[in-house]
Amino acid sequence: MKHKVEMSWLGNLAYESEMDGHKLITDGTKEVGGDGKGVSPKKLMLTALAGCTGIDLAMIAKKMRIEVKDIKVSVEGELTESQPTYYKNMHIVYEFFGKDLPHKKLERAVKLSEEEYCGVSALYKQVIPVTSEIIYHEE
Repeated sequence: MKHKVEMSWLGNLAYESEMDGHKLITDGTKEVGGDGKGVSPKKLMLTALAGCTGIDLAMIAKKMRIEVKDIKVSVEGELTESQPTYYKNMHIVYEFFGKDLPHKKLERAVKLSEEEYCGVSALYKQVIPVTSEIIYHEE
């Protein structure tokens, strides 16, 4: 199977792509000469990781019959200082909200996503350190 993304230039530094019926605009910030009309392509790497592992967690929680009120996933990437800048590491924070959260099951769900299911994580871990932590918000 292959995936393909095509982008159409909107002028200046902005591009638009359509994926699965959804439009996405990328653009440079005003500091680099863009107009800020869209998201940073580099930051989409963080979004891809958060989205991939987040989908995994929702599916695994459903399958394991884990009841959570909410799940939040945030990813922080540290950039190199020299050009071209790229992420030299990433850190994922998983936050689970609910009552009587089953910590062991949720830890297992995170481990399954990180080690078996999330293809974005698997790729990134081949080239940079990816760490994580879990925070529980009990009601």
